[in-house]
Amino acid sequence: LCLLFYTSEFIDVGKPNRALEVLYEVIKRGKMRNTYSEKLLEPIMFKYLELCVDLKKSHLAKEGLYQYRNIFQSVNVSSLETVVRHYLSLADERTEAARKESHQAVVDVDDLDNLATPEEILLSAVSGEDAQDRSDRTILTPWVKFLWESYRQCLELLRTNSRVERLYHDIAKQAFKFCEKYSRKTEFRKLCDNLRTHLSHIQKQQGSATAVNLNNPETQQMNLETRLEQLTYAIKMELWQEAYKAIEDISDLMNKSKKMPKPHVMASYYQKLSLVFWKAGNMLFHAAALFKLFQLLRDQKKNITAEEVGKRASIVLIATLAIPLPSAHPEFDRFIETEKSALEKIDKLATLLSLPKPPTRVSLIRDLMRFNVVTAVPQELQNLYRLMEVEFDPLHLCTRMQGNIEWIQEHPELGLTQYVTALQEMTITRLVKQVAQLYQSITFKRLLELSVFVSGFHLERILVDLVRHNDLQIRVDHRSECIHFGADLSESQREDLPEGPMLQSLPSETVRCQLVQIGSALQSCLDLIVPDNKKKEMEPMRAQTIQFYQQTKLREHAKILQRQHIIEERKEMLENQNLEREESIRRAQEEQLKKQKEEEQQRLEREASRREKARQEEQLKQIQTKQIKDRLLQISQTSYGQKMMEKFDEEELLNLGAEEILQRQVEELEKERKELQQRLKAQEKKVDYFERAKRLVEIPLLKKMLEDEKVILNYFKEKDKEFWQSQEEDRVKKLVEEHQVSLEHSKRLNRMGSDRTDFLNQLKSTRRSEIEKKLNDFNARLEVERKKRQAERKDQRRRERRETYYRLKEEEEQQRRDEELKKAREDQERMEREQREREEQEYLERKAQLDRQAELQRGAFAKLTANNKHVVEDTEAPLVVRLRSSQHIGHLIL
Repeated sequence: LCLLFYTSEFIDVGKPNRALEVLYEVIKRGKMRNTYSEKLLEPIMFKYLELCVDLKKSHLAKEGLYQYRNIFQSVNVSSLETVVRHYLSLADERTEAARKESHQAVVDVDDLDNLATPEEILLSAVSGEDAQDRSDRTILTPWVKFLWESYRQCLELLRTNSRVERLYHDIAKQAFKFCEKYSRKTEFRKLCDNLRTHLSHIQKQQGSATAVNLNNPETQQMNLETRLEQLTYAIKMELWQEAYKAIEDISDLMNKSKKMPKPHVMASYYQKLSLVFWKAGNMLFHAAALFKLFQLLRDQKKNITAEEVGKRASIVLIATLAIPLPSAHPEFDRFIETEKSALEKIDKLATLLSLPKPPTRVSLIRDLMRFNVVTAVPQELQNLYRLMEVEFDPLHLCTRMQGNIEWIQEHPELGLTQYVTALQEMTITRLVKQVAQLYQSITFKRLLELSVFVSGFHLERILVDLVRHNDLQIRVDHRSECIHFGADLSESQREDLPEGPMLQSLPSETVRCQLVQIGSALQSCLDLIVPDNKKKEMEPMRAQTIQFYQQTKLREHAKILQRQHIIEERKEMLENQNLEREESIRRAQEEQLKKQKEEEQQRLEREASRREKARQEEQLKQIQTKQIKDRLLQISQTSYGQKMMEKFDEEELLNLGAEEILQRQVEELEKERKELQQRLKAQEKKVDYFERAKRLVEIPLLKKMLEDEKVILNYFKEKDKEFWQSQEEDRVKKLVEEHQVSLEHSKRLNRMGSDRTDFLNQLKSTRRSEIEKKLNDFNARLEVERKKRQAERKDQRRRERRETYYRLKEEEEQQRRDEELKKAREDQERMEREQREREEQEYLERKAQLDRQAELQRGAFAKLTANNKHVVEDTEAPLVVRLRSSQHIGHLIL
């Protein structure tokens, strides 16, 4: 209370900095818990944080909060939460007040007829800022910076303690709202990076007692909600890169979670994911996300209406139909050197949607049919689907599509107008592919007439894209203004699979497959004419092979055993080499890492020394500049200083040295002194003449006035003497009368003296008897209480002696049991050790016996191999010749 009182006194006299220093000294000592009770610490922190907010001292607030956290994070978490929330609410209120003040400063203008002064017009032309920007920079920006630092410091303060996990996520959501409210995109990126860094640190610090447990379902749910909030605000602020990073974080959290998120959470996730894919221009995954959202809503939402199902199905269908055709040769992406291949990126995007494999346009359309999405849309959109994917009508394709597009634009409540451009481009692609199946060549003018809603340049760009992606074989002849479809028959190209409505293949594709079809037909005919011919030809060869196997199986078996032994030796050798190589690599890496650390340490030391030197130089320069400014400020308050400063501009004054300023000051002072002396001499002479003239005139007048005053003074002196004598006589008379009255009163009261004495004696005797009675009663009660307490202490000492006896006896018994258990455990370990030694001895004896048996078997096998060697060599050469002849005949037959 005294501390708060002293702080309030400093604030009342206008010294809040001194009040903050007093509180900071108390908090910095780190002994608040021993010095003050918990009930007093919270008001002290409130006052300390209020002063930090008023003075915008965020670093002092950070130190105070860290000290308070160390005290209460394991004792009273609610107090810590209250203090942190109070601090952030204060900073938010002051920032909001600064924002209103900034807007009010622009609204309050002096002249309503001339809102922009010439100075403001010049400033806006030079700096590119209007009055509101300048007002925000001077009034609002410092408070916005302070509030941002407060959020960042509180998140850093609470990131590692599981007891304040809910507060941590609440502050993160408030920080998202702050960034969106004040349009702080840079701070939003930093905030997202900080949250990811905090999560990675939490994953590394799972062993601590107070650490956040990421396997806890509540923790996973809070992290998921925070990332969804981050995704929402990233979309609001149009930070699509941060939105994608947030989606990756959400996907990782859902994969780590054992419990599936709630349906409304997944619906929000898919909705935002589809929007991000739309902004990225990825129509394929945009449609896939909408399809996942449609499945989720239809399966999980209980009271979904048919109208809502139709609307969702319409969006999914149109988004799928608007997907451009995929490249027919995605393997070309392998030749592009990028950080990640296209397949890896597609697989990663599929993981975000929880798909086992990446979707395709064909697979999405097949899923739409399988899940009855097409039947749930209005009839007009069903006709659009049949026009794009089923019917073959190139001459009326664009005309009919134009009618469907007009229907979409007439029903904006379905939310399909954003897909109109993509549908038009996809329609032109379908038109070109269908026209290529009908015509070998067509004029550009005719094709442009069929494409009713595109220009010539747009149509030519689509043709070039089709050729570049190798979806179609097209040649544009600008001389004759014709378009030729197909390629020369001599060109070797891959076979393209049909996609969409198909009437017939191109002539070049038909001819390219003729030789393959002829070979397949001849082979089928041969199998029908002589089905068993090949089997009969293979019978002699099979018998020879079996005979050769019987003759060589022992040798081959020996070779296999030898090969197995060689393989084991080589494997062991390779393992040793790998271990040595890994050890050498590890040592080299350790040496390299050590060297890098030393170099980095040296570099950091050099950098620190350089920064320290630069800081000292800058600090010295600032001190010199401050001294010069202070000196100039002192000089400017004098007349001679103002005259001296008028001769120089501000830059020249700052470049002057202290000695030069002193010299200029001395010169100006000397000049000022000389001028002052000259003025004083002239003024002195003028005053002398004027004073002499006045005295010559006033001397006769003064003599006359003195004589008049003497006459008046004598008259008033006589009057005053008479008045004093009359007053003195009256005063003496009144005093005599008052003395006579007092004597009469004294005589009258002296008669009551004896009565007063008797009354006092009687009162004292009565009071004395009462006091003696009370004292006797107290002594009696005291004696009874003394005996009672002596008996209680006697019983207590008896109980304590009994308890001590039984406790010592129990400890002796426990010690005896521990010694017996220890002895039994030692005996058990000794028996187990002896048993292991016997088993090891038996194992070594058994192994030696098995090695001797294996050695005897290898010797017998070597003798048997030597006896059969001569027989095998005599029969081997003719049999190999016969086998080769049979194989040659078999190849000729085939």
